[in-house]
Amino acid sequence: MFHGMINVYKEPGYTSHDVVARLRGILKQKRIGHTGTLDPAAEGVLPVCLGVGTRLCELLTDRDKAYRAVLLLGKETDTQDTTGRVTRDETEKAMALSDESIRQAAEGFLGAYDQVPPMYSALKVQGKKLYELARQGKTVEREPRRVWIHEICVEEIRLPRVVLTVNCSKGTYIRTLCEDMGRVLGCGGCMEHLTRTRAAGFGLEDSLRLDEIEKLAREGAIEPYILPLETALLSYPAIYALPEADGLVHNGNPCFRKNIRSSGRPVEKDGQLFRMYDSQGGLIGIYEYRQEKHFWKPKTMLLT
Repeated sequence: MFHGMINVYKEPGYTSHDVVARLRGILKQKRIGHTGTLDPAAEGVLPVCLGVGTRLCELLTDRDKAYRAVLLLGKETDTQDTTGRVTRDETEKAMALSDESIRQAAEGFLGAYDQVPPMYSALKVQGKKLYELARQGKTVEREPRRVWIHEICVEEIRLPRVVLTVNCSKGTYIRTLCEDMGRVLGCGGCMEHLTRTRAAGFGLEDSLRLDEIEKLAREGAIEPYILPLETALLSYPAIYALPEADGLVHNGNPCFRKNIRSSGRPVEKDGQLFRMYDSQGGLIGIYEYRQEKHFWKPKTMLLT
């Protein structure tokens, strides 16, 4: 069984679950999970966890992500992308927009942003997924959710199309951002295409398509492409158990300052996450610092 991460390039037409299902067949193992859903029509980076790495799926899903999107101005649809039914068409108005007004509209979304999740999404309301209700022709009230747009850049304007790059927090719907930007401009808008360029520290440049992974596995050459779990955890500072505390960490016990060493003095904030290693440098798991009692408690154990 493989334990680690593999950086998959999800192609259009696959769901994230499809990717996992096919990988299970290719790698001949069941313990596989992805780190954040991509719409079937979207493509790009989909980091996948293998074996013990599946314990990190939820943690890595919470990371910031980066996208390249094509916004089609002048049209709104019921799905907020071009796969849906057109509900508004103001293409003529979109064609009259100035480049400056488009750039200003994009910049207006920088920072905190209260976004209403789309009806065509996997979020649940009273136990039912929104997209299931939408397919029944039902619309329900959705509470806005606070998301963060860390960076947004207008790369190209070819009206009615605008190419955007976006660096954002978890839970941000780029489809909704496109529609909201179109409404700010007074003509409506929807997403025509989406590529995720970065997620959980993984980028497009190192990703592999499923056919490539299948070929490598068939040739017995896949192992070098199975990345160690540390690859996705380098943003967390490292701490090391002293030899006498190895027994504590190997059994998933908390550690106090007297039990650990670190390279430099880590900034210790309540709830901050750390990579915990034993005294020999073996990765134990992710530990969370608790300021009240000045100790580290295990959050996710990664021992095989």
